[in-house]
Formats: sequence, structure tokens, C-alpha cells
Amino acid sequence: MRPLQVTVDTQALQQNFFHVKKLAPASKVMAVLKANAYGHGLIESAMALKEADGFAVLNLADAIDLREHGFEQKILLLEGFFAADEVNICANMNIEAVIHNHEQIQMIDQSRIKKPLDIHLKFNTGMNRLGFVYDKSSPLIDELLSHNKINNVTLMTHFATADEAAGIDQQMQHFLSICEGRNQLRSVANSAAIIRYPESHMEWVRPGIMLYGASPFTDQHVDKLQLKPVMTMSSEIIAVQHLKAGQSVGYGSMFQAKKNTRVGIVAAGYADGYPRHAPTGTPVIVDGARTKTLGRVSMDMLYVDITAMPNAGRGSNVELWGKQISVDEVAAHAGTVGYELLCAVSASIRVPLGYQHGEK
Repeated sequence: MRPLQVTVDTQALQQNFFHVKKLAPASKVMAVLKANAYGHGLIESAMALKEADGFAVLNLADAIDLREHGFEQKILLLEGFFAADEVNICANMNIEAVIHNHEQIQMIDQSRIKKPLDIHLKFNTGMNRLGFVYDKSSPLIDELLSHNKINNVTLMTHFATADEAAGIDQQMQHFLSICEGRNQLRSVANSAAIIRYPESHMEWVRPGIMLYGASPFTDQHVDKLQLKPVMTMSSEIIAVQHLKAGQSVGYGSMFQAKKNTRVGIVAAGYADGYPRHAPTGTPVIVDGARTKTLGRVSMDMLYVDITAMPNAGRGSNVELWGKQISVDEVAAHAGTVGYELLCAVSASIRVPLGYQHGEK
């Protein structure tokens, strides 16, 4: 069997959840499980996060899957429903929906549901992605509060720059203007806001990337944030090449040896979720020691420098990211973010997911 595998540490996932609770002790937690729980496995991650007050997903199929596995928490569709028949399913299975456009309200109007829906009414306060115009909120809120097919209305928005220097001040001002004089529940804080802006915690918080042990910030390592890496992607060296000065390895001859170089050929490539654009010098761990990649990542293989590791060879363990090298560090070398790498694993059907509770 090909040695590439992804291991999910459910204890680390739980520890990160409890860190969210520590940061926002007065808030309920809506754990974000979209994109197959950021590549970590929907149902297994939900089981590890069973103490969460709710789960947020993107697809109705995921919400149904959670219900059919016995989860009784609130389940929220982050983009709401896309077709009229989904309104009935949400009502029957007690699934809540984000409402961000008038077409979705029309779907509720035209539905024949007998049980009123709980909705999260989303306002655009500056992200300019989804949501109603914030400065015309009052009539809309009043309309939906009196709607006979709608029960509870939670007010929400999403921050565009909670992870950057610009912060959340302007968006918070816009959102608070919506909430003035009202007593609806509120949900605004993503991972970055949970960590940096306690004033944003309100009644609900929505942690995503921080649950999985990756940083929402480009300038702060997970260790400083007291988060534990959850996913480890590992493989083995399956062959060794001895390059002489002037010889190259891989497509495009992107790495050319300046001296005699031992190269480990690793069973992992971009078809498995490792970034193709990771350049020479991207950090990697071989048998517990730090080294670097060489040349261009192939579909099924990549190449590592083991010149200074005389005992490394065929069968040596390779950590691509995980406990010893964070996914954020690999992502930074590849010019992307940890979110993308974790989710890319989910998109690959070639990488087996395994689970353990705590370190071996």
C-alpha cells in the first residue's frame, strides 16, 4: 500500500475547541464544519466536537448527514438554501438557514412548511460578498420577525479584515447600528475575531480554522495562539537518487545540484493535496530532522534533500506538515494559506484519513 496518509488527532481538535470556550466563555459555539471539516472528516470531527452548541456547514447533504448520525445540536446552512424544496427539508429536520437575499425569503413565503424556521439573517457590513444592505435593515428585520413561517431570527455578519491591521471597527459599528434597540441573538466572530476582538463575541461565535490547529493570521504561529495542530500529512521515501554537481531532479530541471546531493523521492504529490507551487526550500521533516524540498512537485512524488542525513533512505518517515512543521509554514512557502492545503486533502480521494486520540 502506498505509504501516504493523513492522521487527524481528535484530542487536539477537542483542545482547540476548549480554547475557544476559554476565550469566549459567555458565548455559544457554532463549530464550522464546511469543506468536510476543513479536510478533517465531517462526522468524525463532529463527534470530537460533540460539546459544541451547533455546527455550521455549507451543503444541505452535510446537514442531513449530521442529523442522520444522531447529532441534535443546531445545524446551520452558511449559504442558506438554493432551491424551494430545501425549505421543507430544513423545516422537517430542524436545520437552520442563513438568509442573505430576497429570493430565499420568497422561497419561505411560497413554502408549505408547518413548522416555522429558525434563520440567521445576514447583513453586508463591508465584506461585500453576501448579505442585505445594513443601513436598510430595520424594516426587513421587522418583516421577518412577524413572518408566520419564521420563528427565531439571529442577526449576523462576516468580517473581512479581522485577521489584518484594518481590524473590525467599521464593520462592528455598522452591525451595532443594526442591533440598536433590539434583543435578537447575534453572531459575528470568526476565528480571527475570537482571538483578537473579545467585544465581537456576543451570543454566538463561529470558529473555523482555529479548531483545526492552523492560524488565521499570517504573522502569528499556532504555538503563540495556544492551538494544537490537528492534521498530520506523512509519507515515506520510496527511492534515493545520488546527484552529481550539475545534475537535476524532476520536471523542468528546476533544481540543479551545485555539489553532490542525496535526494529522497517521497510518495506524495499535488494530486494528493500537496501544493504544486511549493518551491525548492519548502520545509519538511525526515526521520524527525528538518530538511527541505528540491525542485518541482510532481503529481505523485516530491523530492527532499537528505545529503546531511546519512541514515535516511528508503522507508524513512516524512512529515509534510503536522506536529513538527505547521501547515501554515508550508503554505507560506507556497504562497498560499493553511486553509487551502487542509481543504485540498479533502478534495483528493487518494489520501486515506486515519484518526487517533492524542499523540502516539
